[in-house]
Amino acid sequence: MYIGAFHISNPLALAPMVGVTDRFFRQLCRDLGAGYVVTEMLAANPALRESRTSRLRGDFQGEISPVAVQIAGSDPEWMADAAKYNVSRGAQIIDINMGCPAKKVCNKLAGSALLSDPEQVQRILDAVVQAVAVPVTLKIRTGPSPTNRNGLEIAQIAESAGIAALAVHGRTRSDRFRGEAEYDTIREICHAVSIPVFANGDIETPQKAQEVLFNTGADGLMIGRAAQGNPWIFREIRYFLETGEQLPPPAASEVLEVMQQHLHQLHRSYGEYHGVRVARKHIGWYLKNRPDSAAARNQLMRAQSAAEQFSILNNYFRQGPKHARKETEQPALIPYHHGSSDSGRNACVGAGID
Repeated sequence: MYIGAFHISNPLALAPMVGVTDRFFRQLCRDLGAGYVVTEMLAANPALRESRTSRLRGDFQGEISPVAVQIAGSDPEWMADAAKYNVSRGAQIIDINMGCPAKKVCNKLAGSALLSDPEQVQRILDAVVQAVAVPVTLKIRTGPSPTNRNGLEIAQIAESAGIAALAVHGRTRSDRFRGEAEYDTIREICHAVSIPVFANGDIETPQKAQEVLFNTGADGLMIGRAAQGNPWIFREIRYFLETGEQLPPPAASEVLEVMQQHLHQLHRSYGEYHGVRVARKHIGWYLKNRPDSAAARNQLMRAQSAAEQFSILNNYFRQGPKHARKETEQPALIPYHHGSSDSGRNACVGAGID
């Protein structure tokens, strides 16, 4: 697959999710098999550009090429300016969000709310594509509602505007994340346009990934919520698609190592107070389906320090799920280094949207 001049040899993509896919999680998913990642959504409103949240979310220094940055807004001029601003900071691909169903986004007539106004979609796409020399991509849903699945119309508008690739979530705006994703609209889009298409929505297993690729004819897959607490899903899908065989789940020792590395990065880069709180939701996702994890999860949600989080986590894995203890110890395996040269920082607010 090509997005502009960029060859995406492994078209398994991590969906941008606000408050989830910060720089560390993007890199972790790359390390575990994702071939393409996109930053968290950045508001196009120039008044918000220098806010702490925008500055931290927009830190993509040193990331592997191509650096894809997602922007969201409803004003064509602001969107064009936001695209130019992010390209000046190193973005190599600009992704436009017209898929987010969150009320705080749609109430500003951005995200998936734009699907109800194809003419405004056209104006925004034209403005952004003409503003920058890098490829511009678009993420959409299948339409505003089940009675108005106009995803095909939007996809054709996008192709005529010069959009380089599409990601399509198999739900409408009004569906939010209820029910099951439908792939018929995605298949229609794939057959109607010549630009690459990522299929998105409810891809939770390697078998489902293979089924969606076969049934839609999509060029790639975009995975969001299924990667929360399970970044291994990318290598499992990739292995299955290449060999037809199922990889065993990661060993407990690998899960612990990855969790420790992830928490260490969060504590170090956000500062201990904020990092501990950011880490809580990731911990919940990692441990959600592990045996006898409820007690450890509850303790970890209440932990107030990095040392306490590491201690409870290590006890859970080292002594066995049924023997997780409350007492704190010094963090094991991964030391807490101050003054690290790692410059990656990002904000983590809100819930994941894929």
